[in-house]
Amino acid sequence: MTHSLVNPDGLHDPVAFGYSHTATVPAGTELVLIAGQYGSGPDGAVVSTGFARQVKQAFHNIGVALAAHGLDLSHVVQLRTYVVDHDVSKLGPIAAAVQESWGDEPPTQTLIGVASLATPDVLFEVEALAARP
Repeated sequence: MTHSLVNPDGLHDPVAFGYSHTATVPAGTELVLIAGQYGSGPDGAVVSTGFARQVKQAFHNIGVALAAHGLDLSHVVQLRTYVVDHDVSKLGPIAAAVQESWGDEPPTQTLIGVASLATPDVLFEVEALAARP
């Protein structure tokens, strides 16, 4: 593994919410930064107006970007997610997509509510930091 995750005693268990509290990356590890990915197909058009579908596609796109570097989702250490008009109802689809992608070992993650993203039809964006051993 390229990194280790720790959810310390004294902090709530965040795994059901789709993230871990901390991660460490060994010295000498190459970092790969993935720019914000949104729910687009290969043509750049948003695949759906539905929030959950956009989230799922954005995580798929992270996987495609990682594969270009010979990596996969298991190499992701950190996510930064951006949610247009965030409310609690949007946590479920995000947590479900993270669970589907990382299971019981999700990367660290910060969620940021925003007024808008690049275009009006983009409802969700995610950037990633991955580590190559």
